[in-house]
Amino acid sequence: MSDSVSDCTERRSAVTEAEVEALVRGICFKTGPPRTLGVEVEWLVHELRRPQLPATPEQLEAAYAALRTLSLRSALTVEPGGQLELSSAPAGSLMECIGSVSADLDAVRAVLREAGLGLSGNGHEPWNPPSRYLREPRYDAMERYLDRTGPEGRAMMCSSASVQVCLDAGYEEPGPLGHGRRWWLANQLGAVLVAAFAHSPLARGHYTGWRSTRQSLWTAMDPGRSAAPPLGGDPRAAWARHVLDAPVMCVRAPEGPWEVPEGLTFREWTRSATPPTRADLDYHLTTLFPPVRPRGHLELRMIDAQPGEDGWIVPLAVTAALFDDPEAAEIAYRTVKPLAERAEGLPAPSNPLWIGAARHGLTDPELREAAVICFAAAAEALPRLGATAEVREAVAEFTDRYVARGRCPADDLLSQFHSQFHGRLHDQSHDQSHDRPQDRSDDRSQNRSHGKDIRT
Repeated sequence: MSDSVSDCTERRSAVTEAEVEALVRGICFKTGPPRTLGVEVEWLVHELRRPQLPATPEQLEAAYAALRTLSLRSALTVEPGGQLELSSAPAGSLMECIGSVSADLDAVRAVLREAGLGLSGNGHEPWNPPSRYLREPRYDAMERYLDRTGPEGRAMMCSSASVQVCLDAGYEEPGPLGHGRRWWLANQLGAVLVAAFAHSPLARGHYTGWRSTRQSLWTAMDPGRSAAPPLGGDPRAAWARHVLDAPVMCVRAPEGPWEVPEGLTFREWTRSATPPTRADLDYHLTTLFPPVRPRGHLELRMIDAQPGEDGWIVPLAVTAALFDDPEAAEIAYRTVKPLAERAEGLPAPSNPLWIGAARHGLTDPELREAAVICFAAAAEALPRLGATAEVREAVAEFTDRYVARGRCPADDLLSQFHSQFHGRLHDQSHDQSHDRPQDRSDDRSQNRSHGKDIRT
């Protein structure tokens, strides 16, 4: 969401359909030995003393002005709903990545505390409706475009947060670390990561029926924008076709609102009387949101934001281990290969495998079994990646608390949800038993549940 936007005042130099295909094929997978990784951590911002209250626009404006004075290694950006994102620089090791982002987060939290604000790691805002903070032509156009297919787009823009792991594309040659294998693995193992790290079962104080409500938003959105290209064959050719056949979200303008065309693919735009420029192509690529996005490296976008100040470290460590350690990568590949049948040949995230992961988490027996094997492989690999004892312990604790028990972080929220809901029903029943008889019918009508709400 925070991709940089090219200046729309450049001298126009149109690109042809063939040029677009060649450019995309040339930049989508930069192959070579996997040496670097990165992470993008998004957070919801709220009042420090009352976390159920979002920060006001005035609070956000003042806090972000202060944050921009910090000297950070990570890039700090703001999402449309006011979410804060830190994007690490490419790191040469897992611990370098963790160390730099952790230091940046410490500095960010200190500034926010002074402003009476805090960060929460929820995949979806649990309490409040979507609310736009940024008013920019890009997001105005995006909102208009996404509104055509339903409310999910606004929720994605303004109410969601994630942990995105960025990995090198891999070797040109086949094998456990080859780019073709890693591309396939990311799109299949992604369902296991969705299930294991699901942490967004609530919206507006109600249980949505999904362990990962955030992932359900991507499932419901425009598939031309949020779906993966078909797997199999040459990944470069598949992605180039996908880019050309994806709908154009908007046409940038130097002044005023941006045009939001209807039913225009990028391929059709190249064939029009006013074809796009290279900058238009670069921008178009930032408006595609598949669960795995090839940007030279692989950007894994499917993991919900995690609870706790350091919860983001576990998905980063596990994912890095399963991709960058050859032995763990081979185990992960063999483990998820049988799961691919459940996808029924349909692209993620709108196939039965991914939908089951988002809805059920690790209560799904097959996903639980796969997660147990993959987390064990990751634990074996982490020492080989130089992970410290603290990181290994964090992964072990997550595994014991969730994976081994067929649970995910969303289940903790659901346990609290059901406990508070039934507690409220008990209190209401106790109060009604002491009412005067003539008042009871009125109270019963007032206490009918219109959906389970754990706000007090």
